[in-house]
Amino acid sequence: MQKSLDVKLANIRRDPSGAKDFILADAKDADMASGLAATGIDPVTGKRRTLAEYRDQMRAIIRQGLVDIVLMSASTSELLTIKERLFEDSPITPAVRANDTTDIHLPAGGTYSSEPSRPFRSAAIEQIQSGKVNPNASERNLGSDLGLYSITPNNRLEFDYATLQAYKEFRIEAEAKGFRHFLEVFDPNACAEKCPADLGRFINDLICRILAGVPSSGRPIFLKIAYHGPAALEDLVTYDPQLVVGILGGSSGTTYDAFKLLEDVKKHGARAALFGRKINNSEHQLTFVRFLHLIANAQISAEEAVKAYHGELHKLGIKPYRSLNDDIQLTTQVSSYAGSFVKKTVIAKPSIDFSKMSSAEKVARARERIRNL
Repeated sequence: MQKSLDVKLANIRRDPSGAKDFILADAKDADMASGLAATGIDPVTGKRRTLAEYRDQMRAIIRQGLVDIVLMSASTSELLTIKERLFEDSPITPAVRANDTTDIHLPAGGTYSSEPSRPFRSAAIEQIQSGKVNPNASERNLGSDLGLYSITPNNRLEFDYATLQAYKEFRIEAEAKGFRHFLEVFDPNACAEKCPADLGRFINDLICRILAGVPSSGRPIFLKIAYHGPAALEDLVTYDPQLVVGILGGSSGTTYDAFKLLEDVKKHGARAALFGRKINNSEHQLTFVRFLHLIANAQISAEEAVKAYHGELHKLGIKPYRSLNDDIQLTTQVSSYAGSFVKKTVIAKPSIDFSKMSSAEKVARARERIRNL
């Protein structure tokens, strides 16, 4: 089965300015970070999902086929990719978190995320590819050939040196073993008095400097970074059109947070977006992903998508977490895995005052919009 990721990457690289392709990923690797809390709360029962239920959500996303990547832990990938072969006849590419730096170790009561990030890897590349440390040639092709590698710079030499050295060692090993990766660069998690004044420029410069020393054979196939606004994103995209820039989704927030983020970054040059908690903590994941897909393909605006999403939830008999007027606000911008953020509230006024409409009118308008997509 030809993978949509490969097709889109080829189109983007062939025509960086003209290609309309956009890469969507569902990040379901939270069990590498949050332990019991990773699976989220079931919106129907109100209870924490089990790991089995968390994986059932992944199976549903894979069957739906609207994202290009499902990112998992090595243990989940062993089950879904190697044992169940769910990706064999799917256009979706399986990916695995290839390292788990200390700043994403988030046990209840833990304090690791408040200290400068240190490199760490739980899974070996061979285990991601095959489920084993010493696979034979045929076994190496059973698992995933794509991993997410993350770094968290802090502008502190003693920590960043170890971080960059570990990334160099990973890149060389990955190239030798035929393993692709995409690079996640988080904002500093513990930079103390050395926090950069212009964070977007600092991250951009660091990325460009790192990759300047890496030939094409060892480069990440795309980036995953926090969104620092239109200017910073456009600067990075313009600097190297062959650099495929993706944006991380961050914490849950409102539905409009997710939809507007996707709409904005696409407008300013991003070619990928990876949503984890925003999908996992939504009222209905498949419906949420469907609207992400529509926005990514320029078939609906973010504001329209929020309204239509609420209409779909009503049809499904699911009570939304927030009223429509509350859910159509921008509230947060998160730039680190542990959840540090700058909070803002910008009300996006609907063109129609839904508060004065009956439930039947709201549903009728949402259905009409869906029919016209």
